[in-house]
Amino acid sequence: MKSSLAPGIRLVTSLSRDTWYRSFTLVLTFLFYTAYHLSRKPISIVKSELHRNCSTVIRPADVNITDNVTWCDWAPFDQNNYKTLFGVLDNCFLVAYAVGMFFSGIFGERLPLRLYLTVGMLLSGLFTALFGLGFYWNIHSLTYYAFIQVMNGLVQTTGWPAVVACMGNWFGKGKRGFIMGVWNSHTSVGNILGSLIAGAFVSSSWGLSFIVPGAIITGTGLLCFFFLVDSKSSLSGTPYSSLYVKQKALDEAISFCGALRIPGVLEFSFCLLFAKLVSYTFLFWLPLYISNVAHFDAKEAGDMSTLFDVGGIVGGILAGLISDYTGARASTCWVMLITAAPMVSAQKDIPQYGMLLLCGALVNGPYALITTAVSADLGTHESLRGNSRALSTVTAIIDGTGSVGAALGPLLAGIISPSGWNNVFYMLISADVLACLLLSRLVYKELLNCCGRRRG
Repeated sequence: MKSSLAPGIRLVTSLSRDTWYRSFTLVLTFLFYTAYHLSRKPISIVKSELHRNCSTVIRPADVNITDNVTWCDWAPFDQNNYKTLFGVLDNCFLVAYAVGMFFSGIFGERLPLRLYLTVGMLLSGLFTALFGLGFYWNIHSLTYYAFIQVMNGLVQTTGWPAVVACMGNWFGKGKRGFIMGVWNSHTSVGNILGSLIAGAFVSSSWGLSFIVPGAIITGTGLLCFFFLVDSKSSLSGTPYSSLYVKQKALDEAISFCGALRIPGVLEFSFCLLFAKLVSYTFLFWLPLYISNVAHFDAKEAGDMSTLFDVGGIVGGILAGLISDYTGARASTCWVMLITAAPMVSAQKDIPQYGMLLLCGALVNGPYALITTAVSADLGTHESLRGNSRALSTVTAIIDGTGSVGAALGPLLAGIISPSGWNNVFYMLISADVLACLLLSRLVYKELLNCCGRRRG
């Protein structure tokens, strides 16, 4: 009797070549941006280790230091203005990231995406590890750590426009919200893994909290170089320079001003500014807040903060599903943002497990939807008349504007938190409300279209 082909082999051989490349691109870009976010997270975990209240800690007998209160702090973060200094480090990264993002999309449209991503990840690994090496080299200079943060912020801008452009090259508009909602969970997965990895070393040797994530993103950079297929055109074997000349003959890369004129780009860009302000304030300050309010140690606070990112995974997927079903991207964002305001308010007394999950879903859901499906929709908008070379630029504009908010949030948190954590949460609630107001015109337009379809 002739044996039948194994079911798994039948499934594998039934898939087309395009399906394989599409799936492979989805998995690889997921891993790449997971590594980007994984390498950003350690700074928030290590903050509570760099400045601790050591008055209740028994000092080792071999440590010849007279000040029992601050002996375990890491200079220069052993001063009373340590929150301000942490805010400086956050903003060195975030401001550099915001400025660099506006240029990154332009480079992404004109350079091979595979090589662009590879170089970006290798450099990100280098600068992440250099921050951690400050522990072993006994560096106590704020200038050193600030410089590393600036350089890391610049090189990390290579990631987002490039991976979104790769996804846009392989996936059309059908169910784009759901696919990209699932795919965008890499942000939260990276934050969770970054928290757990950094937390594993923070109490014993915080330098490894940066060096290990740096090694991981370096490894994914090598994976990108050897395996990424960034578009169908790269399968032809034609040299990139020839492909670029042929493509340029068909489509001129859109200008910065031209991208701004695409309907909806400005509204979603400024909405994302306030949405990322909230999200990144949680990203950079939530572990320290939990440590201060709930009196957890650095590892426990980092582990608890991952609940916010777990909620973000669910929120991103739900936002994509709902917006695909309704066809109303702006309205989906508006409802989630306005609901997020009271959830953020509930965190101001003491963080609770269930509320952290719900808050993460409502805060990160709109953020995920705007940076993925909305950016991809606008980058292939009908007003472009088929020009396929706008996606990276549009993505960079939207995320670059959002990154201004990502820089402002932690900065404001550092300035406001000495007056009380409640004031930080009032600032976050105000940002959510402003994000909703900026989408009002688009929401009104979507409601009119919905009413028109029902009448028809």
